[in-house]
Amino acid sequence: MISIGDTAPAFDLPDTEGERRALGDGATTTVVVFTCNHCPYALAWHDRILSVARDYAQRGVRFLAINSNDAERYPADSYDAMRERVRKEQWPVPYLHDESQDVARSFGAKVTPDVFVLDAGGRLRYRGAPDSDYDDPSQDAAWLRGALDALLGGGDPSPAETEPIGCSVKWKS
Repeated sequence: MISIGDTAPAFDLPDTEGERRALGDGATTTVVVFTCNHCPYALAWHDRILSVARDYAQRGVRFLAINSNDAERYPADSYDAMRERVRKEQWPVPYLHDESQDVARSFGAKVTPDVFVLDAGGRLRYRGAPDSDYDDPSQDAAWLRGALDALLGGGDPSPAETEPIGCSVKWKS
């Protein structure tokens, strides 16, 4: 599990088109979001997170969504279901499949969604929920936006960490 200030673990995962994606592509900031297809919390925050991705893309922020759930117990989170969802919804971010669950374990992901904001050096600068209420779209991912604004402005996110709220990551038995 990584803590604020730690360097994020490297990974290389396939997206829904089969392209391999890894950390470190020259982005000034990278947002890694552990999410899934079935969790009501992840679904509630989904549009807000993608809106942030669209809004910050021109500022060099890279978003990577990762699904690490056990697809055998949760077929809605299968690789095929991920591909279908991205095609239907035309996501502006790659959706990566962590079949081994190694990436989720190395980050210490707890729930879906669990948001990790990394600076250009790959250090964790914010971790937690997108905002304080999954059921209030007017919050517009305020904590995530605040963390990005602080980093892009040369400062430190405040808060640097919030409690991630969502469905537990569905670990393989």
